[in-house]
Amino acid sequence: MSDLKQRLLDDMKLAMREKSTIKLETIRMVRAAVQRKEVDERIELDDSAVLQVLQKMVKQCKDAADQFTQGGRDDLAQKELANIEVMEAYLPAKLSDTEIDSIIQEAIEQTGAESIKDMGKVMGILRDKVQGRADMGALSSRIKALLG
Repeated sequence: MSDLKQRLLDDMKLAMREKSTIKLETIRMVRAAVQRKEVDERIELDDSAVLQVLQKMVKQCKDAADQFTQGGRDDLAQKELANIEVMEAYLPAKLSDTEIDSIIQEAIEQTGAESIKDMGKVMGILRDKVQGRADMGALSSRIKALLG
């Protein structure tokens, strides 16, 4: 069992003892998504794959919170935001803007990228380095600005 999956299991048990409803529901939801992916793909997920599942779930919760806010359902939006808070505890710390810029510059130099056409090469290198620590959409726009 990967370290992250074990941490989720341990935290779920702790949440049960503490009777922390939101945390317990969220962790169960994450564990179910991880297990579903393992069953569907017939593999044992490692930490990076579990991180991908977590990132996807955080994005879905953010989208749902936005939709609920627009629909005037602040109670449901608050629940989604609470879920996000619990899930983000399992994601690696976010990179600062200067760290992101330095990593992008390093990747551009490494690939020899000169124009937007080379953006795929740069993104390929960055995907592994910043997984879970930076928003890929924001990263993409920064790369376009530098190469454009």
